[in-house]
Amino acid sequence: MPSRRSKWETMMVPQPHAKSPESEPDAESRAVGKFLRRMLPILVLMLLVNQMDRTNVGFVQDELRADVGVSATAYGLGAGLFFIGYALFEVPSNMLMERFGARVWLTRIMITWGLVILAMCFIHNVTTFYILRFVLGVAEAGFFPGVLLYFTQWLPDSSRGRASAIFLGGSATAYIVTGPITGALLEMHGVGGFAGWRWMFALEGAFSILVGIVAGFFLVSRIGEARWLTEEEKEALSSAVARDQEARSRAPKVSRWRLLIHPQVALLTGVFFAMALTGYAITFWLPSLVAEIGGLSPFQIGLLSAIPWICAVIAMYSMAHFTDHVPDRRPYLAVCLVLSAIGAFLATLGSPWFGLLAITLAAVGGKCAATLFWPMAQSGLDLKIAAAGLAVVNSLGNLGGFVSPTLFGYLKDTTGNTHGGLYALAAASVLAALGVAFIRRPTGPAARHDERTAVGGTVVADKAR
Repeated sequence: MPSRRSKWETMMVPQPHAKSPESEPDAESRAVGKFLRRMLPILVLMLLVNQMDRTNVGFVQDELRADVGVSATAYGLGAGLFFIGYALFEVPSNMLMERFGARVWLTRIMITWGLVILAMCFIHNVTTFYILRFVLGVAEAGFFPGVLLYFTQWLPDSSRGRASAIFLGGSATAYIVTGPITGALLEMHGVGGFAGWRWMFALEGAFSILVGIVAGFFLVSRIGEARWLTEEEKEALSSAVARDQEARSRAPKVSRWRLLIHPQVALLTGVFFAMALTGYAITFWLPSLVAEIGGLSPFQIGLLSAIPWICAVIAMYSMAHFTDHVPDRRPYLAVCLVLSAIGAFLATLGSPWFGLLAITLAAVGGKCAATLFWPMAQSGLDLKIAAAGLAVVNSLGNLGGFVSPTLFGYLKDTTGNTHGGLYALAAASVLAALGVAFIRRPTGPAARHDERTAVGGTVVADKAR
């Protein structure tokens, strides 16, 4: 008897392979739908908690300075050290994920980073702050690419792009909810004789551990282990995934060292690095910029800090819809980068309220730029180097997450404000906008096909987040 499909499943499940046996497509579609309904919600929740735990330190900068003696320079360096630990251990973590499976490894990652966040409530000097931020990066390393690897083990290429897009939506949501939730926890200042920032780390860390434990009961590492799939569905889905994996294994291998000097890869890396500078500067310094308004409670600071991200997420999805079928995204990307530069520059002028409006403009430009950048980068590279090339762009470009907060902290300590850092962000965005003109233009329908293949079949980059 044919199964009744929900509206969610009808939207999410792609058309099955035309060349499969008649019984296989329906079984494959049912299996994909079950995976999306059962696994995606817990994975999105895990990503939301992940984003919250890596960025909550942005709300306690003043408290760390007063209670622990963490200067602006030390705060910026500590915020950035996370990305050093993350980059160093990302590849080894993914290798271990293949060995142990998602149920063990993703659960381990989440429980470990929850323990580190919990330990941060005991920070007592700058050294422990540095160590725990670095260890947090090590603990989180491999989570995002591990989930994408998990998708390759469960979903055929035709289903994976949309699943990845829904998963990334959890990251966008995290930027909105982090401020109010963190601000509310900071209102617990003095309860039990503990500072509000210590309560924040303790409760958010404990919640991460709890979600990690729950995830261990829900996640299923491999198709054959899923009790909620019939034998027919297991066989159909396993066959579809095996076909795609075989096709990818025939793709030519390219040395990443050679890709470092590839002109298009280097150009894309530079543009993405500039985008990461702006994105992480806003993430880690927005709460302190909002606090300059004065007279606000931690919860009010959290609410106001969510405004730029709400506007950015709305603009991001609107831009994605508007440009979905345009033949060349480069002009739109350049405009978004200029918009980000204008916002960063205007934030140095006028009152703190005007600064919040300007930062909102910068966030909108940055998020829209990220939406446009990755599809354009995927279709602009030769297919034979697309997967490895985009991995290089993502890995090196994300070093902006280390440079940006470190630079902001140093400039704030030496000049007394963040204007120098905002000028630097504006200049970097303008240079990136100029560089966009030299990115290779995608050509014809084949390029659009390569783009869809890259999204669904190989790489969805970390900082589309």
